Amino acid sequence: METLPQAPSFRLDGRRAVVTGAGRGIGLGAAAALAEAGASVALVARTATEIDAAVASIGAAGGVADAVVLDVSDLAAVDRFFAARDAFHILVNNAGTNRPKPMWDVSEADYDAVLNLNVKSAFFVAQACARRMMQAGTNGSLIHMGSQMGHVGGPNRSLYCASKWALEGMNKAFALDLATHGIRSNVIAPTFIETPMTKPFFEDDAFKAGVLAKIKLGRLGRIEDLMGAVLFLASDASALMTGTSLIVDGGWTAD
Repeated sequence: METLPQAPSFRLDGRRAVVTGAGRGIGLGAAAALAEAGASVALVARTATEIDAAVASIGAAGGVADAVVLDVSDLAAVDRFFAARDAFHILVNNAGTNRPKPMWDVSEADYDAVLNLNVKSAFFVAQACARRMMQAGTNGSLIHMGSQMGHVGGPNRSLYCASKWALEGMNKAFALDLATHGIRSNVIAPTFIETPMTKPFFEDDAFKAGVLAKIKLGRLGRIEDLMGAVLFLASDASALMTGTSLIVDGGWTAD
């Protein structure tokens, strides 16, 4: 009888993970998915009440997690955080923001708010995490939360598109730099996901109709739609994937 190949496991037992922007929305979903798969998860955000509640819920569900109040735009604090901890095996680089408006109305303050968080902070969080992994000889996976808008353009999205296209390029270069250290780097690129941050936009019926017209599967994304992608990229199931983007967009970018 022929020996069958064994499918790689999606389990993450014994692994340490960190999720930024973990208090709600996509970050909370990522943290919950990683904890359910057996990882010990550090939830990072600026608001203590949100991550404290999330950690309590993960614990009640049988997971292991802790809450860390940290502003990822404070790069010195980011360095201190990673230096004080054992190396992580998994980073979900999720903290981000958006200021949608036509390009002619964008101010310098708008530019700095979006690019500093979505690009600069994401870069240096990844750097600090990877440096600690390299020091410890820890193999692992960096997962950056991008967007379908890192692959296409969109009206009123000049800053967001600029930041997410930048993240895609950074990710490819990260993958090349880190491959010899056994550290993978990939992006998840979602379509519009219903979260506390995006919900107000969908109260505009015309905006919602325009979005649904471009999502070929005919519905908005849910946080649960991204949890499997996070587990896949965090686990051995994606062991040969690095430097690429997993587009979870319901078909938006297919035409």
